[in-house]
Amino acid sequence: MTLTPAPGPETTTRQTPPAEPEHAPVTRRFLARAALLTASLSAAGALLGLVRDQSLARLFGAGRDTDAFLVAWTVPEFAATLLIEDGLAFALIPAFSMALARRAQGAPGDPVRALVRGTLPKLTLAFTVVGAVLALGAPQLVQVLAPGLPDPALAVDCTRLTATCVLTFGLAGYFSAALRAHRRFLAPAAIYVAYNTGIVTAMFALGGVWGVRSAAFGVAAGGVLMVLTQLPFLVGRLRSRRTTEVTPELPSAKPHSVNLPLMATVLLFALCRQSQVLIERFLASSLPSGAISHLNYAQKIAQIPMTMSMMLCTITFPVVARALAEGDTERARVRVERDLAVASGLVLLGTAAVVACAPQIVQLLFQRGAFTAQDTAATAGVMRVYAVGLLGQTLTGVLVRSYFSAGRPTWYPLGAMSAGVFATCAIGAATVGTWGVTGIAAANATGITLTAALLLAGMRGPGHGRRRGVPIRTRHMLRELSRPAGAALGAALAGAWAATLPVGALAGLAAGGLTVVTVFVLLGWALGAQGFAPALRSVRTHTRRLAHAVFR
Repeated sequence: MTLTPAPGPETTTRQTPPAEPEHAPVTRRFLARAALLTASLSAAGALLGLVRDQSLARLFGAGRDTDAFLVAWTVPEFAATLLIEDGLAFALIPAFSMALARRAQGAPGDPVRALVRGTLPKLTLAFTVVGAVLALGAPQLVQVLAPGLPDPALAVDCTRLTATCVLTFGLAGYFSAALRAHRRFLAPAAIYVAYNTGIVTAMFALGGVWGVRSAAFGVAAGGVLMVLTQLPFLVGRLRSRRTTEVTPELPSAKPHSVNLPLMATVLLFALCRQSQVLIERFLASSLPSGAISHLNYAQKIAQIPMTMSMMLCTITFPVVARALAEGDTERARVRVERDLAVASGLVLLGTAAVVACAPQIVQLLFQRGAFTAQDTAATAGVMRVYAVGLLGQTLTGVLVRSYFSAGRPTWYPLGAMSAGVFATCAIGAATVGTWGVTGIAAANATGITLTAALLLAGMRGPGHGRRRGVPIRTRHMLRELSRPAGAALGAALAGAWAATLPVGALAGLAAGGLTVVTVFVLLGWALGAQGFAPALRSVRTHTRRLAHAVFR
């Protein structure tokens, strides 16, 4: 399936034949279709991720074996953030957007192919070298990550298997950035379906022989599947090119290269952001066995609302980058402010649901096999604390795209993230001895919230001097965010009360979830939350389209 933006009234007639989809004007219908496709496949990937975590809990429990694998899991977690979700995408999407804009303006040759020829071989070599270094240095890496781990040899074996994902994730991230810049979202959205399928299959096929090492092998196999899922689509895009009438070129740029200072800033930011996981596992390694597992399960569930709320930004980041490449700052500002409003409203609704129904969610998802009722209680408590930082996670994800969408290096996001990481370290070290994993989760939530506040404060609107990213109306956005935040607080309190009334986890989840949605809708409507109305309209539109597709 290929999503093609519908031509608008401003479409020019100078191109023969008609413009490629990546050059056509972006319409609301295209954004809605792309968001629906991405959200659907991402939801499928997230569901398979839950199946993966359920399988890990059922087969291996929450003890020392799982702790050892989760230390090795640090490698794919970092690789996903650095190479797929944030770092590499922030550098490559603006570069491909500029190349596509130059192609649309009739630049000689093919700037897109030149960019691929100039960057892909060098990055592939770099990914291979880093992966090999991690595999060779696995014993030292495990010692640094979790010095108190009771079985470091198992963690070393798992780390050597997961180190292969540096190459495969790097290629998958490159392909994803190129396809998204071309406004092709099907294959990039499907990569986590392929990835989690590989892990789940490996655990059930090899778990009886290899134990938890089967999960690490699944990571390696899943990475290969991510690459193969996208490769045919990218090859098709690079082979097809319609010629355009030559027009004056855009401002000078190097279409065959990526801005190296920009690459450095985005990768360092992503590395700093993901280092919160290292801090958590370092602190938790000194706690009783199972602490790292409880943190992992709680975080995976708690982050689902944040992941789903960011789907629209995944679609619109190439749109913002293309607008800035064409010099249309106002169009970029409007898009970023809408993304902030919608994403914040959605994540706050999810936060309220997680806080209200945490015990019921964990019990339904994980409490079976080796995962006990005590594990459920510990995980649910941590999950509620993690949820407090979900708004900060979402704001950070949206705002950092604004800083890097112009394709220019800026060190401010790294400074803001460093301040958040320092807060996480200080609070975690001060509270882990008294509060255990709850203190670690509280430190995480505080640190990321501080980062989001600094990023928001660093935005510069028109007339406010040198801007670092897309200029937005900061005070206006703060007023708007306070409304869904108030609705989420009321919904969480009411939902937590309702979830305790029925007997049984499923009935409690149903009662609590329904109460959360009802109260959030009523309070959001009463408070006039800006992001609330667009989100409801989007859900209503998608529901009608789905019903039409199913019942026609």
